[in-house]
Amino acid sequence: MRTLMIPIFLLMMPLAEIAGFIVVGRQLGVGATLLLVLASAVAGALLLRIQGFGALRKIQEASQAGTDPGRQLVHGLMIVVAAFLLILPGFISDIVGLLLFVPTIRDVAWRLIKSRLTIVTSGMGGMGGVGGFSRSPHQDGPPRPGTGPGVIDLDDDEFSRTGNSRGHTDPNERDRLR
Repeated sequence: MRTLMIPIFLLMMPLAEIAGFIVVGRQLGVGATLLLVLASAVAGALLLRIQGFGALRKIQEASQAGTDPGRQLVHGLMIVVAAFLLILPGFISDIVGLLLFVPTIRDVAWRLIKSRLTIVTSGMGGMGGVGGFSRSPHQDGPPRPGTGPGVIDLDDDEFSRTGNSRGHTDPNERDRLR
């Protein structure tokens, strides 16, 4: 039943938008309706720029503080979706888009979906160390990828494959064609 709802929604949404155009066009006239559609597209682009940069700043601050930026990432995604809905012509999508720009509405949506989401972070440089967003207290400078318990991180000048005194073969050697 759930899989049937998506195609029905995708078919009904354009019909609802057309009905919205007819209702608004009868009340305001064609020119004012077209101006509203154009104004909503411009507002969507401007709001995306303003709130989008704010969301990126909050994501960066959370990453640098070593906290999980999951909430900020989802808020940023909702801002992008809201701007896309405002840019699309139609009044129903504009209403949903404007609602998604309201931080309180995004918080309610975050509370509803956070139990269903799993945000996986990697230990890439600049994003954090072990677990993605935690830093080791003895580290100087940016964290290195692959650092953590059980990982020995050596620079190129600290390791070489010479002096095989134990009779072990190089793991890459056995796979080479001779």
